[in-house]
Amino acid sequence: MARQQGGMPDLLWDDVRNFFDPGLMGSLPDGRVAGTSVEDWQAVLDLVRSHGWSCEYSEDGVAVRLPRAADMLTRREDTDALWKVWPAAGFLVSFRAYEASSIDFDVDLRELLGQDGVDLLCGRHSR
Repeated sequence: MARQQGGMPDLLWDDVRNFFDPGLMGSLPDGRVAGTSVEDWQAVLDLVRSHGWSCEYSEDGVAVRLPRAADMLTRREDTDALWKVWPAAGFLVSFRAYEASSIDFDVDLRELLGQDGVDLLCGRHSR
């Protein structure tokens, strides 16, 4: 059962614990937001910058300056691009810019255990 906080229902650990179980879901489950565009990717880049979250962008394992979304999405196909974002200490979200039409990412479930982890994932930073 979700609790209410500020008018918005919250996820409770007991209701979602199976989704956070690395044994059931794998430790790095993939997430995907389908039906996106270059503008949506840019909005994510801008969100990270506006919140001042730590991040690192690399191409073929070499750290480089984070490009604009349009440049990130038009790189050579054989380039392995990885954008790591830390919205909070100990919580990493890894983005892979495969195509503009989807935002692909993963999180490490081992970093999100218990109610604090659920709250962190949902944007309620209680750590």
